[in-house]
Amino acid sequence: MIRRDFLKRMGLLVAGAAFVDPFASAAEMLIDPNAGPQAEMFTPDGKIRVPIRSLKPETNKQITAIVIGAGNRGRLYARYAEKYPEHMKVVGVSDILESRRIAMADKHNVPEENRFGHYREVFTKPKFADVVIVSTPDDRHIEPCIKALEMGYDVLLEKPAAQTEEECLQILKTSKKTGRIVGVCHVLRYSPYFIALKKVVDSGVIGDLVNIQHFEPIQFAHMAHSYVRGNWRSEKQTTPIILAKSCHDLDIMRWIVDRPCKTISADGSLYLFKKENMPAGAPYRCTDGCPHQETCPYSAIDVYVKKKSHLGVFDLKNKKDEDEIMEKIKTTPYGRCVYQCDNDQPDHYVAEMTFDGGKTGTFTMDAFTPWGGRRTRIMGTMGYIEGDMKQFSVWDFKTGKKSVWSMEIQDAEEYKGSGHGGGDYALVRDFVEAVALQDPGRLSSSIDASIESHVMGFAAEKSRKSNKKANVKL
Repeated sequence: MIRRDFLKRMGLLVAGAAFVDPFASAAEMLIDPNAGPQAEMFTPDGKIRVPIRSLKPETNKQITAIVIGAGNRGRLYARYAEKYPEHMKVVGVSDILESRRIAMADKHNVPEENRFGHYREVFTKPKFADVVIVSTPDDRHIEPCIKALEMGYDVLLEKPAAQTEEECLQILKTSKKTGRIVGVCHVLRYSPYFIALKKVVDSGVIGDLVNIQHFEPIQFAHMAHSYVRGNWRSEKQTTPIILAKSCHDLDIMRWIVDRPCKTISADGSLYLFKKENMPAGAPYRCTDGCPHQETCPYSAIDVYVKKKSHLGVFDLKNKKDEDEIMEKIKTTPYGRCVYQCDNDQPDHYVAEMTFDGGKTGTFTMDAFTPWGGRRTRIMGTMGYIEGDMKQFSVWDFKTGKKSVWSMEIQDAEEYKGSGHGGGDYALVRDFVEAVALQDPGRLSSSIDASIESHVMGFAAEKSRKSNKKANVKL
């Protein structure tokens, strides 16, 4: 974007406006009360404020939902109905695990006839709700999603949408054919942090975006829990880690750049968590007297018993009961030595992207960090942005001035306790609005956009495995 185009976009080139300094900084213009609606975003004291919506839907209609999959994500989306019962009601629950099914159904007073084991049982009854929430494991997304759409339900679909590119395209096609709404759970788009980041980029304050660098640190214990021992340990059983963990991130990059990705080149491998790296004498289970117990950061006893982290997967009666936790790691896959699991997911991953118009991006995912949370850097022709999901800073090249956005500045009290930086509940709010008003435009992530970012992930895997640059084609 040339400077004249930027000024035009900002509403500063109008008839008779020859007095405007063509070399004034974008931040200065935004602070100017006469500079248009963006003026309120940047304040003279160096703070950035972007309006944050209430988590309460802008509709008076209550929608009814069937939750298929009552695990962590299913429970989270269902909790929205507890928070705003006048807007959402859970009327059906399906889960093959009786304990999870009963717990959710009892909490929401679901009648006995609407409590199902296998999700296929849901579809033996005539349509009895507005929406189906599909929060099953990755390999069980496609069938209930397609069936729900064909029966006239709108669908909230946990990411990744499906296991293969072909299945993702099938969901897109079926959504178009049936005219039903599909909201894919790209929750980062709905967090105040990324919404503000997107608005700042779109404002033009950093000029034309040239390059974006995005980093997802998985955190070492999270990697061991989810992608070595856990449900997402094998791409054959779920999806490649670039989708299972990072389809959020590809989606965010595509959203911020606002240009189609044309090519992608990826590399990465399983470096550590394999048998040849097993310390001498390590038993199959951490509970079987491992001699490396005190020095291994991935010890199941250390992660689950001592630190009491990642316990949601166990459906514990008492999360403080160490005997109960110990019994779980003795009898489930989560007690296995991380060097002796049936995992195949890469523990480090790098992807380089070229977007339409010559813009570029790099994405890095890495297991070997002490913390999680995304990090993003955005390079523009007139400024620079750097953030860590808690706050981001914007630098103006001409003035050297730095402006800062943070949740504390925004005072987003209502969003506290909602995961993914507040995006979890905001996603459900927008989905409720979209269904109540039958307006898919209420969703930040359309089904078209969601499937496009999935296709980027599958292209990255083609590149990684072939060691060749891959084209991204919808």
